[in-house]
Amino acid sequence: MDSLPINQEVVLQVREELGIKTLAQASIRQIVQLADRLQKMYQVDFIRTEMGVPGLAAPQIGTDAEITALRSGVASVYPPIQGIEPLKQELSRFARLFLDIDVAPTGCIPTVGAMQSSMLVFLVANRRDKNKDTTLFIDPGFPVQKRQLGVLGMKYESFDIYDYRGDKLRAKLESYLEKGHISTFLYSTPNNPAWISFTEKELSIIGELANKYDVVVLEDLAYFGMDFRQDYGQPGRAPYPATVARYTDNYVLLFSSSKVFSYAGQRIGAMLISDGLYNRQFADLNRNFSIDKFGPAILQDAIYTSSAGTAHSSQAALAAILKAVNEGAYDFVAPLKEYGQRAAS
Repeated sequence: MDSLPINQEVVLQVREELGIKTLAQASIRQIVQLADRLQKMYQVDFIRTEMGVPGLAAPQIGTDAEITALRSGVASVYPPIQGIEPLKQELSRFARLFLDIDVAPTGCIPTVGAMQSSMLVFLVANRRDKNKDTTLFIDPGFPVQKRQLGVLGMKYESFDIYDYRGDKLRAKLESYLEKGHISTFLYSTPNNPAWISFTEKELSIIGELANKYDVVVLEDLAYFGMDFRQDYGQPGRAPYPATVARYTDNYVLLFSSSKVFSYAGQRIGAMLISDGLYNRQFADLNRNFSIDKFGPAILQDAIYTSSAGTAHSSQAALAAILKAVNEGAYDFVAPLKEYGQRAAS
């Protein structure tokens, strides 16, 4: 095609229209918009990798459950901000069966995708101690979470784990923690695009230091089960993925249905707050919230004022999928192997 390669001036013009100052700092969604616009202008299909999804079909059990829920009339009823009970129960079961940890249903809170989970935790965790106002990212991770902090007017620092694997991680983390300003850690395991999975040793260090310095750990499970060196898809049977939840109570797990269950379009995820953290009191929360307990502050103030819960029907879908997974009727890992094949190619 004579119009290819694309003229740089055209790209710059489209970037300006989309508010993209630099491609290096553009969000995933901005890159999607840019590619969509150029595809339409030049009438050519690009090889698309920016969203990190291979286009897998959503499980029929989820869509069927969602249709059934809508036909039952839930669309006319406000959802409970804490989530519907069947989903909370299945999230708690999933944690026990696939991570070998116990999280009470009370702390299993559905959200409008895992992105809302991280933003809500930032809102509360970074305001629980007036002397701690900064999130530390252990990269590589999800860039939009840094954008969330920018939108919230909160601070962050970051480093890449590549040069600090194993025991080296301790000194690197303490170089930040000893300053006394770190409120939260955030990392993904496995992560994209490096597909690094944190080891038990590394997570034990993170958990130990979270206890020592009273840091809340956000563990992002967006790519749960996608370390294909082991089969993590059998309920109640080892091996189990490594998790910081074995080494500290100061954790919130961010759970997404977008990749694990290919249910990205319905924006349904969850946060799993440890039992110990859920009920902890922080006097400084009274500065911004109507209650000084961590979990209730997320529910009664953060969720209520941002979305007042998440849709009944999408919760019904996720509850149905999780029930099938928990009972061994649906092997969620099998279709995900497409990710590994795409990465290898």
